[in-house]
Amino acid sequence: MSGFRCGLACLVGRPNAGKSTLANALVGTKIAITSSRPQTTRHVIRGVVDRPEAQIVLLDTPGLHKPRTLLGQRLNDAVRDAWAHVDVAALCIAADAPVGPGDEFVARALSRARPRGDTTFAVVTKTDAVTPAIVAERLVEVAELGARVGIEWEQVVPVSALAGNQVDLLTDLVVAALPEGQPLYPDGEVTDEPEEVLVAELIREAALEGVSDELPHSIAVVVEEMGLREDRSEDSPLVDIHAIVFVERDSQKAIVIGKGGSRLKHVGTTARRGIEALLGTPVFLDLRVKVAKDWQRDPRQLRRLGF
Repeated sequence: MSGFRCGLACLVGRPNAGKSTLANALVGTKIAITSSRPQTTRHVIRGVVDRPEAQIVLLDTPGLHKPRTLLGQRLNDAVRDAWAHVDVAALCIAADAPVGPGDEFVARALSRARPRGDTTFAVVTKTDAVTPAIVAERLVEVAELGARVGIEWEQVVPVSALAGNQVDLLTDLVVAALPEGQPLYPDGEVTDEPEEVLVAELIREAALEGVSDELPHSIAVVVEEMGLREDRSEDSPLVDIHAIVFVERDSQKAIVIGKGGSRLKHVGTTARRGIEALLGTPVFLDLRVKVAKDWQRDPRQLRRLGF
């Protein structure tokens, strides 16, 4: 495979900068859940972008932020560990808001972690949400941000993951910045995330929509059991999934369940559709809601929930 390029690239940025939507667009399928809520991504997710001449191992990272909880500190540690070991880092900055303190916080941290000469891109996301004039303003702001924090951008690329604008161009530019090397994953593999983790994330994605502002950070999901039902024939398989939605307080539990269980039923229906699309198999989904008091601040409970 002479001339074949392969390496690691990570998407970084403040919370809600469009990283996961862009990761899904680059990979060409859904590997990361998305939400209008900030800090949706809670661990580093690997996706694989295959080209005839290259393979990008893409890391979608949680939003870097000033943490208020032990969970926040651990998420930030995961981001910093990710960008310390990649060939290309791409700072995502959303076009639908001016470059602000959150963007500068991430850029300065990135500048300290990646010495001058390391390949760092700036990606202006969500360009479909604003006018071309606003996109032009963001590009100027991003150039000024780089000068302010001491980063020489390899490229500054405006993209729309939802509309597909310049996603292929960004892929081409990242490929060109990768070292030569053999592929790390078999052809056709899009992620190394375990199915149980992907299922838990799809449940959490469904639970995040339509809840009050305080609740998203308090929701965690654990798949307790998952497997094919034994009494079904090969022609009519059914996957049984038993999962727990954890919250931090009894009042939050009531919100997630809803009146007469209506909201939890809606979460289950929405999540099941996504899980069946992922697995290609009909699913029976059993959801329960439990309280894990202040789990974001409790080291033992964080370990239990996989953080």
